Order: sequence, then C-alpha cells, then structure tokens
Amino acid sequence: MDIASAKGTAPYKKYLVRTMAFMGGYVAINVAAIFGAFDDIGHTAGLILGLVVAAPVGGQIWATLALMAESDEFVRALLAKRFIVASGLAMAIASAWGFMESYGEAPHIPAWIIYPLFWALFCLVSPFIRTSR
Repeated sequence: MDIASAKGTAPYKKYLVRTMAFMGGYVAINVAAIFGAFDDIGHTAGLILGLVVAAPVGGQIWATLALMAESDEFVRALLAKRFIVASGLAMAIASAWGFMESYGEAPHIPAWIIYPLFWALFCLVSPFIRTSR
C-alpha cells in the first residue's frame, strides 16, 4: 500500500472536510482584510483579529494530526515522518533567517510565514520520504 491509496479512505475524507472548513474561514478573514474590512479597527481589535486569524491555522494542524491518528499504521508513520522533517526544516530556516535579521540586517519577514513555509517544505520532502523507516 502507498500513501495515494489512503486518499479514498474515511479518515482522508474527514481530513478534507476539516481542512476545507478551517481554511475557508482563514481565507474569508484574509480576503476581507485585503479589501480593507479591518483597516480602522484599532489596536485591541487588531490583536483579537490576529488571534482569530490564527485559530484556523491551529485547527488545520489538528486536522492533520487527526488524520494521522485515524489512519492505518503505515500512513500514520509516513505522515508523521514527513510532518517532523518539514517542521524541523521550517524551524531551521526560520531560525537562520532570524539570526540573519539580527546580525546581518536581512529584511524582516513576518513570523506567520512559517506556516506556509512548513506546508511548502512538507510538499517538497514528501516525494523523498516514501517509507516508514
């Protein structure tokens, strides 16, 4: 069995529904922000908005962890290995960039970029991590 055959399973279908639900809210809030819906909300409301936008990110990570927990042992091990490698690479890159900002005057990058960076790295490492060993 390979990871592609897991796509028709009940855990994968639940994952898709959960991901769409969480990312739907995330996209809606950010599209509203792009079009200026929150331009004049003030400091406290801006802090709350930041937490509201971050909530679907946490939900989507939970959806991925739930997929791992609900899948068979091979899919669980493969996803976990990819998740761990992508997380480690994202943290290493973010740390390196932070040090370059501190010591080398590299331009600032917002901290939220770690989330899309993680998923980009997850996509990049997945073709190379094909076994659970």
